[in-house]
Amino acid sequence: MTNASSTDVLICGAGAAGLTLAIDLARRGISFHLVEKAQTPFGGSRGKGIQPRTLEVFEDLGFVDRIAAVGGHYPNQRTYSPDGSYADEAMFSEAKPTPDEPYCVPLMVMQGRTEQVMRERLAELGRQPHYGCALTGFDQDGKGVTANVIDQSAEHTIRARYLVGADGGRSFVRHALGTEFPGKTLGVRAVVADLLLSGLDRTIWHRFNEGDMARQLALCPLAGTELFQLQAPISAEGEPDLSVAGLQAFITARIATGFDVVVHDVPWASAYAMNARLADSYRTGRVFLIGDAAHIHPPTGGQGLNTSVQDAHNLGWKLAAVLAGAPDALLNTYEEERRPIAAEMLGLSTGLLEAAKRGDMRRGREVQQLDLAYSTSSLAFEAPARHRGILAGDRAPDAPLTGAAGQGVRVFDLLNGPHWTLIGFMTDRATPAPRHGLHIHRVSSHGDLIDTHGHFRKAYGIGEGAWVLVRPDGYIGAIVAAAHLGELQGYLDQVGLTEGSSRGERLAVRSDLI
Repeated sequence: MTNASSTDVLICGAGAAGLTLAIDLARRGISFHLVEKAQTPFGGSRGKGIQPRTLEVFEDLGFVDRIAAVGGHYPNQRTYSPDGSYADEAMFSEAKPTPDEPYCVPLMVMQGRTEQVMRERLAELGRQPHYGCALTGFDQDGKGVTANVIDQSAEHTIRARYLVGADGGRSFVRHALGTEFPGKTLGVRAVVADLLLSGLDRTIWHRFNEGDMARQLALCPLAGTELFQLQAPISAEGEPDLSVAGLQAFITARIATGFDVVVHDVPWASAYAMNARLADSYRTGRVFLIGDAAHIHPPTGGQGLNTSVQDAHNLGWKLAAVLAGAPDALLNTYEEERRPIAAEMLGLSTGLLEAAKRGDMRRGREVQQLDLAYSTSSLAFEAPARHRGILAGDRAPDAPLTGAAGQGVRVFDLLNGPHWTLIGFMTDRATPAPRHGLHIHRVSSHGDLIDTHGHFRKAYGIGEGAWVLVRPDGYIGAIVAAAHLGELQGYLDQVGLTEGSSRGERLAVRSDLI
């Protein structure tokens, strides 16, 4: 990094949210700087649950299989009673992949490994974070943001068209903006630690003293590692001893009799107070907040990292579109869509915390984030209006199809990538004019795709001649009947999809079709 440089986007914070945004911008050819004040990447387990909807995002970004390979499935929970008896219970209800939902249960991947895979993906795209580089101040005007950063070598000035604060719950960007962060402290303080220990079965998540907040203790084997994650509430007073000896004594005092657990190493540990807070605004001029900079919450339900990743996935394509000439108002839909999701997530995780205090926490479909939708968004367009089945703003389901050449094709294969996707169902041979950044397909007996087993019809529930427009983040932007296809043109202009200006440009778009 030079002492003075310019870029399209400056991202402050290289955690999961910042890395997601960086990957999305990199694959779109958008210039950016990704800075992180920490000297080295985070390596702990903190956010270890990857929900099904986030796995779909990771598939779109090109690394879902690598994430799965470094983690694994959640083990059953074993809850011990004071008399030494115990009961085993599955963490989640049994589920199998379906044609429309290929990822049916969360995966356990320690956060440090998730972010490592993300950095590897970013490196494939030719980019990397700058560690030990702290944002110290910024000013903005009508055309961009002038930011000051400092690293080990010097101070630098970066001129960016947009600044994104992905710098965590204590966000420097949020504080510098003066954005209020209302909410409450939840009266629970806890310790979380990664431990190398012996004396426990690694196929079970061990839980002791459930319902007793003064003595609760959970030890979960971290999939893909030799470590256990310790989670336990602690006193609001004093500082816990997070050394090997300190955590050994802590576990011995809370664990049931008959166990001989020995702590050998503590690679990472942290004590924290639980809060539920939501930023008043996600956008101030040319500055945006994503991830924990915009919302913090208790860890119950495994929602935080997932919500943060999806914030970035929502913002990335909108930044790219506006940088390419789409109306600036498109960026206002980031807060419009994502802030209500965060408010709902805070309510869910806080409710699960209350259940955990009673020793009665159940995790159902609501934590999987597959049903989150933007149905009230200004980007949700239907002609005519729909009153049942899939709606504009809903997540676009997957479905197996057969290509005209005989190969198997999933809907997600069509959607994955930085483009928009327009799919016509049982349409005639008339096709909307190609536009740069738009892939067009027809599902019919004479189209490029065939709904061989009826899974597309079942998942989408649209009538013959209808068209479904899917956004780059995998949500449905518009559903229009054949008679209303002309009304889609204004929508495409609104989101920055322009018609090719020459025959050659149109041919280039068509050559992308599968």
